[in-house]
Amino acid sequence: MKMNRLGRSNIDVSEFCLGSMTWGTQNTAEEGHAQIDRALDAGINFIDTAEMYPVNPVSAETIGRTERIIGLWFERDMRRSDVVLATKHSGEGLAIVRDGAPITSQTIPEAIEGSLRRLKTDYIDLYQFHWPNRGSYMFRKNWTYDPSGQLMLDTQNHMEDALGALQDQVKRGTIRAFGLSNESAWGTTKWLEAAARTGGPRVASVQNEYSLLCRLYDTDMAEMSVQEDVPLLAFSPLAAGLLTGKYQGGAVPEKSRMSLSEDLGGRKTARAFDAIGAYTAIAERHGLDPTQMALAWCKTRPFMGSIIFGATTPAQLENSLGAIELTLDEAVLAEIDAAHRQHPMPY
Repeated sequence: MKMNRLGRSNIDVSEFCLGSMTWGTQNTAEEGHAQIDRALDAGINFIDTAEMYPVNPVSAETIGRTERIIGLWFERDMRRSDVVLATKHSGEGLAIVRDGAPITSQTIPEAIEGSLRRLKTDYIDLYQFHWPNRGSYMFRKNWTYDPSGQLMLDTQNHMEDALGALQDQVKRGTIRAFGLSNESAWGTTKWLEAAARTGGPRVASVQNEYSLLCRLYDTDMAEMSVQEDVPLLAFSPLAAGLLTGKYQGGAVPEKSRMSLSEDLGGRKTARAFDAIGAYTAIAERHGLDPTQMALAWCKTRPFMGSIIFGATTPAQLENSLGAIELTLDEAVLAEIDAAHRQHPMPY
């Protein structure tokens, strides 16, 4: 397993990261624990979660359940040192977490203590802000995103306030590194500037959506990542399962994500299915599994820190693990580039 350094921190993470957002709804605690065991056996040392998980659906009754499942695994196996653990502080507007309060120096200690309690650990390796207080163009909001109502001074004051609270947690030893999620190039740069100005923790990574179907990261964010040593943690590298090909031809497998979320968070479009058809055809021509091809392609990107994938069945997990040793040849990569030009931004 290839290991990558998280920015300028002293943390090394596996090239693949086990996502956990279905543990507690689509997966039982026992199934989540089995996934952790198998992932560690395969050389993965990185697990990503969030205080709001599980999803499908997000509800007041299940908030925090995924962290509790991971905590039970730590309690069972006493293998905390074998895992690089990442979790997230929910952003403004999620009413069922702190009544939708924004991220502030007051919410940070409370949120961290809650996560530590549920995770049954005394430290978090990577603590991430799930989305910015000021909003984000992620989750298909790029079509209508309008930052003109933002006040730069408010943003700067918020960043300095939050970094002070985070630095207190670093000193206490409750977090090792700080990361962002669903952020922009401008926002990440401002966080970096604020850290340099205040002495707060420097951004170690950005967790944004990235896949063959969602390549918003390829421009400004890619340049920022490379120049500023802030790697991407790619979530939804299979585009919520679309890139497996299992939804082609109108199919909706029982207990699949589409059976729970009909439009897959805005990803289900006619143009998306056309693009998927092009990518699955490439895989078929070259004797590749489409899931493994999509994951292995993510490894080729120059800004990649780790690829976060999830599974709801042991078979799905095993299939995805096959991407660890897969290297795509130049012919496959050239065909993928051509398909991307024919099918850009399908949702």
